[in-house]
Amino acid sequence: MAADARIVSMDEADIRLDRWFRRHFPGLTQGAVQKLCRTGQVRVDGHRAQAATRLSPGQSVRIPPMPPLPAPRLTPEIEPNTARDLQRLVIHRDDSVLVLNKPHGMPVQGGPGITRHLDGLLDALRFGAPDRPRLVHRLDRDTSGVLLLARTPGTAAKLAAAFRGRDVEKTYWAVVAGRPVPPAGRIDLALRRIGGPRGERTEIADRSDEDAARAITDYRTLDHAGQKLAWLELQPLTGRTHQLRVHCVALGAPILGDVKYARPDQNNAFSATVAGLSSELHLHARVLRLPHPAGGTLLVEADLPPHMTETFRTLGFDAPAARKPQRG
Repeated sequence: MAADARIVSMDEADIRLDRWFRRHFPGLTQGAVQKLCRTGQVRVDGHRAQAATRLSPGQSVRIPPMPPLPAPRLTPEIEPNTARDLQRLVIHRDDSVLVLNKPHGMPVQGGPGITRHLDGLLDALRFGAPDRPRLVHRLDRDTSGVLLLARTPGTAAKLAAAFRGRDVEKTYWAVVAGRPVPPAGRIDLALRRIGGPRGERTEIADRSDEDAARAITDYRTLDHAGQKLAWLELQPLTGRTHQLRVHCVALGAPILGDVKYARPDQNNAFSATVAGLSSELHLHARVLRLPHPAGGTLLVEADLPPHMTETFRTLGFDAPAARKPQRG
């Protein structure tokens, strides 16, 4: 069988050669791709290339005769009602991205004991596009709010780079037990992960610890109910696992409903202040501002989930409705 050639598309700009191959030939293993490159069977614009070579639009990739590949796995059919429910979560859609208002309690990806999750249902959000949308960041299961999806592989690569480069601004709202002093400031405390797969936690660490990673959060008190409860705006400048939850505990103001991280000495005051309020986690990804892959800046806001809306109403916190998505 003769070799073939394919042209790298605009959407595939800056993708690694091995990932390009596995995108076009899903059954091909990483080891097989590396062997094809090592033996010179794969060429880019007529030249030998390594698996890690970054591609540019318009380049020609030589496709050697391919070994028989296993048939792609069939995607389980999604029930129409489930698909409609997911589609109702969309708060912004264009040719490049989808933005959802993720509900509290919905896992984004699978894990121990999790068989039903958003990542397994993304075919319901194609909206006629040839590619399945891709996750480019994560929210905890019990965190609600703005969740970004890429509609093409090239867009996913650009957005992932934007998140890594800290070009994305994230704003969260939280209701906390306690009233931070001072009412606004910056938390700059290193964090590290500890424990096993089922019991992993994040904790404050000394910066000299080789497992520690610097974590920075700006916070601002937007309103309060006496000295017992407050509404905080949180802006993480780094993206560590459970960063906001652990930083709020360090501030002496654990997030309402966060039984995983609130300390014992804080739990007494914590449980005494929340009578009549929801016990669910009160953490919401309110705003996402990012460079749009097609140019300009996209700003998207998400309305509060029902349990936080009820808590705001009970405490007299006046939260404005989310603005319509803005691209400029």
